[in-house]
Amino acid sequence: MTATSKADATKGASATIGVTDLAGVTTYHNDLSRDGVNAQEYALTTSNVTTATFGKLFSCTADGAIYGQPLWVPNVSIGGGTHNVIVAVTMHDSVFVFDADASPCVTYWNEQLIPSGETYGSYADVNSSDIYPDIGILGTPVIDPSSGTIYLVTKTKTTGGTYHQRLHALSIAGGTEATNSPVEISSSSVTFPGNCDGGTTNTFNTLTENQRPGLALINGVVYVGWASHGDQGGFHGWLVGYNTADLSISNIFNATPNTAESLSYCRGGIWMSGGAPAADASNNLYLITGNGVFDGVTDYSDSYLKMSTPRLTVTDFFTPNNQSNLDANDQDVGASGTALLIDQTSGPVTHLLVGGSKASVIFLLNRDNLGKFNASMDAVVQEFTGNAASFSTPAFWNNNLYYFGTQYTTTQVGQSFAFNPATGMFSTTASAQTPSGFGFPGATPSISATPNAANGIVWAIDAGSYGMNNGASTAAGPAILHAYSASSVATELWNSSQATGGRDTAGNAVKFTVPTVANGKVYIGTRGNDDTQGHGTTFGEIDVYGLLPN
Repeated sequence: MTATSKADATKGASATIGVTDLAGVTTYHNDLSRDGVNAQEYALTTSNVTTATFGKLFSCTADGAIYGQPLWVPNVSIGGGTHNVIVAVTMHDSVFVFDADASPCVTYWNEQLIPSGETYGSYADVNSSDIYPDIGILGTPVIDPSSGTIYLVTKTKTTGGTYHQRLHALSIAGGTEATNSPVEISSSSVTFPGNCDGGTTNTFNTLTENQRPGLALINGVVYVGWASHGDQGGFHGWLVGYNTADLSISNIFNATPNTAESLSYCRGGIWMSGGAPAADASNNLYLITGNGVFDGVTDYSDSYLKMSTPRLTVTDFFTPNNQSNLDANDQDVGASGTALLIDQTSGPVTHLLVGGSKASVIFLLNRDNLGKFNASMDAVVQEFTGNAASFSTPAFWNNNLYYFGTQYTTTQVGQSFAFNPATGMFSTTASAQTPSGFGFPGATPSISATPNAANGIVWAIDAGSYGMNNGASTAAGPAILHAYSASSVATELWNSSQATGGRDTAGNAVKFTVPTVANGKVYIGTRGNDDTQGHGTTFGEIDVYGLLPN
């Protein structure tokens, strides 16, 4: 946009603005397919995302580390006007709603959802520093734009050490609780028949269950999943549906209700490295479980599951033929999230999904026949070995899979794999790889592009410097946001460590975080300048990137 002075035609100014018809980024990885694509991004192009024209615009301060993906909602009636907003949640059990565009940052409201006499949780209580040091709102919330309601789960403890988990439904306009909100998630309300806990019923454990996956909203029901804190204590993979009308429980699923395989545990956590259950046009849910017992009848560890809603009945599944070895060696299939490919108009299979595993195997499955368990050979559309383990959700755009696997002790490049619609399979040789590697845990990429499949950009956060983890005394350092050409990830357009003087440096890294791209800007969650070693004054931060002022 260019303006010229009427009084003096030699004077003028110009500015680049973002205008989009994007309905919002109101759920993990953009939409229920979890493919990570915003195909309505008109301001950011492969030509203007450069160090000269693109960079850090401003930051918004929060009270704790931000693990959940920032969510973007347009045209909210708030602050005396209509504004685009960013919703961020923290490990201090707080919710922040920021103006998505105003610089310096404008906070419309923030609310710490901790009852009197309680505080947020601590890693020390769960015997794991996998999440460090505080435990609060961990899973990415989901927003219902039709009602303007944010759904999220808090984790708190009393001064006596008793843990509570609660589902909240908050107005995006001011943070007020909906009727019946919050609802207590407890051993009395979440139960399931089975003998795994030593009796005839399994009950939810508010201490050991970790609300790690993102929430999903399908047809008036919010689905919430749980796994463990570092495999400590007794736990199951739980999935509970809550009716948005009154927050009553719709249905409950337990991935491992019964003992099997002569094992002393059941497990089967639903965590997906923060990924959220996917859903198709028929409201079927798709998710992946972690290590534990398996029998293919009631117990479904290390499995891809297709579930009917709202009943939460397993209607189909896929389990690798080496499941027992995967379990014994901590090679969770469910360390990966899954993405649904767009429906195919040609080729042998119409409905596909893709995901990975800790064992570095990438699976392409038929959503209409997942393949179940075959002890001799996996009955899948395709499986092939990627370059590294998956602790992320892959992205899929324009017949390309973007997979950012990880090695535990070294950096690992991100890769793209071409999909052939005629054969209905991927090339098993990467079409391109990033020029430099990412530290553990790799990255969940987001894609921005225009509707005609032009100007595709792959955005990924290197969170390798996330700090303290499982007893390793390592100071946290800055997250690094990268932008690559989606046509070839071998072409890096920009990253946040390139500009001189630290102009674009992000806050310190948080693992499993996902960038949100909307309306010409990119939003990432960090832990501010907290180094997880007792230093720092800012303990949470949303960093906002976009086209620099002319």
